[in-house]
Amino acid sequence: MKTFAKLAGAALVLGTLMSTTAVYAKDIVVALVPKVAVPFFDDVNNGGKAEAEKLGVKYQWVVPANTQGATQVKVIEDLIARHVDGIGISVNEPKSVEGVIKQAMKAGIKVVTFDSDSANSGRSMYIGTVNKQAGVTMGEAMAKAVGGKGEVAIVTGQLGASNLNERIDGVKEALAKYPDIKIVATEGTEDDLAKAVSVTEALLRGHPNLAGIFGISQVGGPAVAKVLGEEEFAKHKGQLKVLAFDDLPDTIKGVKDGFIDGIMVQRPITMGKLAVEHLVAQIKGEETASKDIDTGVTVVTKDNLGSYTK
Repeated sequence: MKTFAKLAGAALVLGTLMSTTAVYAKDIVVALVPKVAVPFFDDVNNGGKAEAEKLGVKYQWVVPANTQGATQVKVIEDLIARHVDGIGISVNEPKSVEGVIKQAMKAGIKVVTFDSDSANSGRSMYIGTVNKQAGVTMGEAMAKAVGGKGEVAIVTGQLGASNLNERIDGVKEALAKYPDIKIVATEGTEDDLAKAVSVTEALLRGHPNLAGIFGISQVGGPAVAKVLGEEEFAKHKGQLKVLAFDDLPDTIKGVKDGFIDGIMVQRPITMGKLAVEHLVAQIKGEETASKDIDTGVTVVTKDNLGSYTK
């Protein structure tokens, strides 16, 4: 009888703990904050939302109106005021968010960065591409494509974005081994496609002998493909070597149509999934020591366009 009572008591305690855990999970709120509303982050959102549903937690996707650092600061301040439990953010301007991230963590909110980091903010971990190495890979691919010589240009997004600048650093490191390759311009686009098109047109008019263009952010590839489809610049198709980031539909089409030579494909779905997974683990106290996670990159060309995976 005593044994039965002990077993019954243990079962009751276990049931109570499981019930408490279930309620606690349902009460957890995590928010992911991208840089701005662009298709790349749709995949991040899909990964984050699916993981939140799997873990049984509440999920918010909060998109800033623009790429200004002050805008992201306001978004995080609002999330702090709403008392969310965890925040994942792809940082536009690393310095600008340092203070507000520290403020969030002081308030007991767990914070991770994904895609683009703010390394001095005190965030618990970074989840995403090791961007400098991705830039090195991109630079080596371009050097091979242009035969080790010629003028090249860089079309980036937000000029202050750490992830994009790390990619540019990697490109420059790779090209340092090729003295006959000269970077003649580095242009920002604010990750706006229309501006990227204008920038690309100006580059080709100002540098008619341009051998290659690096699309460092996701708008670069589609912009160059669009410009090379214009009658004025049609002669550059097949001659101008173009490398881009991210497998957006227009970028993939650019590869199929022969405007883009290769894409550095990241893993945004994985970024969103892991951001939510690790935030929830930290909120529950199941994870205390965190290491940065490299989600990797795949070089996609016509040869493996139908076989790569994210």
